[in-house]
Amino acid sequence: MSTDAIVLLKDEHREIRKAFKAFREAGTNAEVRKGRVVDRIIELLTVHTYLENEVMYPRVRELLPDLEDDVLESYEEHHVADVLVLELVGMDPSDERFDAKTTVLIESVEHHMQEEEQDWFPQVREGLGRRQLQDIGAEMIEKRAKAPRRPSEPGALRKVVKAVTA
Repeated sequence: MSTDAIVLLKDEHREIRKAFKAFREAGTNAEVRKGRVVDRIIELLTVHTYLENEVMYPRVRELLPDLEDDVLESYEEHHVADVLVLELVGMDPSDERFDAKTTVLIESVEHHMQEEEQDWFPQVREGLGRRQLQDIGAEMIEKRAKAPRRPSEPGALRKVVKAVTA
């Protein structure tokens, strides 16, 4: 298994996209199935944003100051996703806005992942090189074991709130 941070994040993006596809394919009147899929999406996004917020973004911000504006934009995109996730956690799949809110979350996160993969990751790879990306990836793997799985768990939203209010 690679410890390259970008490879790890792209692997997570693939898992998140699979969950998004499962939601879209669940069909209408599939509340129970959609509820389970959204629970999975929430877990995947909570872990993913935690690792980016706690490890990847701060390290890139420190090592590649020219990318600070991109990091700040990413924090804001995470914040928007976090708000939607927090609202979804409190909703029942039968709520009339559940599907719409999930769709907005999916569209927002897909846009974010596309920007990262097409624009940001290549800049980070060029600026840091293999060894630094492996070190960052190893730290991400280490933190994954203790990463929150739900937005209500300690530390799940701390870095985003701290970064946005700083």
